[in-house]
Amino acid sequence: MVRLAFFILFSLAISLQRAEAQESYYIQIEAHPSTEMTNARARDFDTALDQVNAFELNGGWSAVALGPFSRTEAQSLLRVLRSQGRIPGDSYIAEPGDYGARIYPQGGAAIVAAPLPPAGTAETAAPAPATEPAPQPQPVSEPEPQVIDETPREAQQSEALLSAEERMALQVALKWAGHYDSAIDGAFGRGTRTSMAAWQEANGFEPTGILTTLQRAELLRQYNAVFDGMGLTRVAEARAGIEMEVPLGVVAFDRYDAPFVHFEPTGDLPARVLLISQPGDQDTLFGLYEIMQTLEIVPLQGPRERGAQGFTLEGRNTRIVSYTQAQLRDGAIKGFTLIWPAGDEARRSRILERMKASFATTGAVLDPATGAESQQRVDLVAGLQVRKPILSRSGFYVDAAGAVLTAAEAVQGCGRITLGGTVEADVTASDARFALLRPRSAQAPMEVAGLISYSPRLQSELAVAGYSYEGALVGPTLTYGTLADLRGLDGDTAVDRLEIEALPGDVGGPVLDASGGVLGLLLPRDQGARQLPAGVGFAASAETLRAFLTGAGVAPADAAGGGPLAPEDLEARAAAMTVLVGCWE
Repeated sequence: MVRLAFFILFSLAISLQRAEAQESYYIQIEAHPSTEMTNARARDFDTALDQVNAFELNGGWSAVALGPFSRTEAQSLLRVLRSQGRIPGDSYIAEPGDYGARIYPQGGAAIVAAPLPPAGTAETAAPAPATEPAPQPQPVSEPEPQVIDETPREAQQSEALLSAEERMALQVALKWAGHYDSAIDGAFGRGTRTSMAAWQEANGFEPTGILTTLQRAELLRQYNAVFDGMGLTRVAEARAGIEMEVPLGVVAFDRYDAPFVHFEPTGDLPARVLLISQPGDQDTLFGLYEIMQTLEIVPLQGPRERGAQGFTLEGRNTRIVSYTQAQLRDGAIKGFTLIWPAGDEARRSRILERMKASFATTGAVLDPATGAESQQRVDLVAGLQVRKPILSRSGFYVDAAGAVLTAAEAVQGCGRITLGGTVEADVTASDARFALLRPRSAQAPMEVAGLISYSPRLQSELAVAGYSYEGALVGPTLTYGTLADLRGLDGDTAVDRLEIEALPGDVGGPVLDASGGVLGLLLPRDQGARQLPAGVGFAASAETLRAFLTGAGVAPADAAGGGPLAPEDLEARAAAMTVLVGCWE
């Protein structure tokens, strides 16, 4: 009897294992009264999960389900997906007999459990006798079934199931799309309904003011489409002590150059990211604030704010938009910079939003000596280019209030003009050859140019004072030459021809005689299509300068006259009256 009972139990266990192996189980996720809604939700889940189906249920309802699986597989997967929050918490295991026809993916066949073979029979059926294969029907292409969206009433019913976070997410997406400008509160009042209708109309839907399930999915798809290809990934930079999301789809780590961690572009999109990490105090923070504004990556136009414990900088020009933030905490300055191409505001603003929200710090801080072996140049700060003008030329003071006379070339196409690199100035008078500049803040020049009132002697020695190397040196240089002719090559008596080896940076500078009197202003060498020999230069005569200044309301000073100056005295007088003129973008 004991042996018989054991045999019966053993046989029953084998039968149960066979039954489980042959039956198929499903994980039911959702059920809806509308086939269209069920299909839409199945498509949503299909983007993130495998083996997504939808089946008919009794009473006109239909369900979204995952499967088929064995019972053991279904139970294990159900626990994992619930714990990850990838399926609703009330999902459960369903048997195939619970479902009717499959409606997603398109198929339509009912799910029927396979019958168990009779006890004691072989599980492999005998091969059928050979017969002639039946002719196979040719495939017929069928048109794609038209998806029927929810009615407004059905949309309201599905909308009622949304959580507060989901409702606020829709308001955020509507605001991003430019149709909503009220509070993000999850309350679908008149303002939200109006914005929904505006979005529907803009996207070719009937403007009902109630978003269907499909429309909500499309709105969120549009909202998140800006991240396609951006590869936003949380980066933990251990040496800098910073963790944040970085668009690794378009930038990649390049180097350390304290206080920055550089992420450079990897493709055609010229985006860059800097992580900022350095030890310091408030003085260090304020110094960083000033230094950042000298860099090309922080254009001058844009809001900026500095507080006791941090700062933000935004810079914009025709090429880039950059945003920088930094905070001082516990003796460490941490922050980041995002540099993005201008004209791509939709992606820039969304990525910046994610970066700011994800920014976090740890106790580590980048060693100030990190990157000391990298390239060092006077126009680089920690590997970043210092902002430079489009071009630099020379000029000279012509009155005691700091007015400066220069060549017209020095200010053509400038968005901003500076004197001495820092003082901003405006053009108050100009013609084809000259420009008169007035500084925006009061200046007190050490020397004002005096124009000669006599006709200079041919072959007399002269010197041009100018910033030959366009600001690379802190002061002007003197380039010596001789007066070759009192006329230009075309016979123009308003121009003197010089024999001198001047450089473009000298243009606009004063041409001085041996006594320090100004006999002209150095003009550009450009003669159109003609190539001039080396050592040829041109200067507008003192008489021409006097006429221009008088017409601009400036009473030019006369040269003091006297004998030749010692070289060091001539250099001192030239340096005191000559100023660097910067033309900025």
